[in-house]
Amino acid sequence: MLFPTIRFAIFFMGTWTSFVATRDHPRVRRVVLLGASWFFYASWDWRFLALLWWMILTNHVAARIVAAASTPASRRRALAAGVAIHLGLLGYFKYYGFFTESLVDLFARLDMAVSVPLVQVLLPLGISFLTFQSISYLVEVKRGVVDPVPIIDEAVWLSFFPTVVSGPITRVSELVPQLDVVPVCTDHPGATLLILRGLFKKVVVASFLATTIVEDAFATPIQFSGPELLFALYAFGALVYVDFSGYTDMARGLASLLGFHLPENFDAPYRASTVQEFWTRWHMTLTRWLRDFLFTPLGLRFGRRRHMTLVIPIIVMLIAGLWHGAAWTFVAFGGIHGLALAVERWQRERRRRLGLGRPLHSTWRRIGRHVVTLHVITLGWLFFRAESFGSAWTILDRIVTAPGGVDAISLLAFLTVVAVFAVQFLPAAWTNDLRDTALHLGPVPQAIGAAFALSAIDILGPAGVSPFIYFQF
Repeated sequence: MLFPTIRFAIFFMGTWTSFVATRDHPRVRRVVLLGASWFFYASWDWRFLALLWWMILTNHVAARIVAAASTPASRRRALAAGVAIHLGLLGYFKYYGFFTESLVDLFARLDMAVSVPLVQVLLPLGISFLTFQSISYLVEVKRGVVDPVPIIDEAVWLSFFPTVVSGPITRVSELVPQLDVVPVCTDHPGATLLILRGLFKKVVVASFLATTIVEDAFATPIQFSGPELLFALYAFGALVYVDFSGYTDMARGLASLLGFHLPENFDAPYRASTVQEFWTRWHMTLTRWLRDFLFTPLGLRFGRRRHMTLVIPIIVMLIAGLWHGAAWTFVAFGGIHGLALAVERWQRERRRRLGLGRPLHSTWRRIGRHVVTLHVITLGWLFFRAESFGSAWTILDRIVTAPGGVDAISLLAFLTVVAVFAVQFLPAAWTNDLRDTALHLGPVPQAIGAAFALSAIDILGPAGVSPFIYFQF
């Protein structure tokens, strides 16, 4: 059940009506929200409801055991057991085929025949996001940041239908306290703007770029010239941003209509002048998770060794790359970002040791840093999107060695990609003023504007809606 469909609109209206009708009854509200979330998850594949219930139950039991442990050692053991259960499920459903095929290929290269049972495992929707959220809860209970919550509260948080598929990755401390607050759904115009913005990004822009250049270029790169493939890379960078940030906009808007606040997940990421800054602006809840539960613990444990300060970013980003997908191309995507982060850290540490302080950049140097960062990120997107290393090398080779025309690049596609990157450099005050102007209009102009926007999205969008890119994670 995709967000931009009539089926979801009917589902949400029923959920919203039931939720508002029970606004003065917190326990009933929880049941309504939980039932709606499980129905939403079951609409994708009802068989995975059992997996969701198992994750909720094991997480609840593990959190209670961690909290009740009397010694630091016993808490660590209980935490390790709970994390192992979640990682075991993730490993089986998402990585079993990847690791077995990689093992078979490795032995084949060594001229050794091995027989490993290959099982086709259907990937449950959103399992990576559910795993990260579950682990964050257990770790924060162990650290004493939060206390174990009632199982129904944990179930609502973990199953919450706006976030269950593709985030944002929330913490128990962010969502559960809101369950006890009587929902005040007064920011309807702001929530509607978020939803409309997300719909436009996904249904119009992302679908247009995918069908115009990206899908064909990556499927059959041999049929495209070098300039066309280079543009397709830029187009995919724009596409993955509008696709994922569009989903997040809709998720945050839908949650807001129910009276819940979800954390920001994007902040003009292509405005970044370093790869580190990019990750503070891109998929911000994932970056925060990696910082709090991987980077910081590794830094505290190994950071005193100088060389480890450069190795840790690589390790973390390799894990992040593999989290995105069960393929070596995703590992390469993470490795590119990890190496870039390590180089940037080495430069900062070198300047600090030499007592040089922060460098002063002229306008042209700042532009140069933006350009370099954009192309490092774009190189990462190549391996993120390519079906295999062979396909990625073909694209890179043709970009360098296959000069030719640009017939596959339409003027509208070119302007769309430029616009996606350019709007991220607009002053935040401009977009805030535009939003405030829309919010201060009366109900009638707002309703007319929303109807006009929906009609325009329907006309400009393609027939049907392609799946969200991050649904596979």
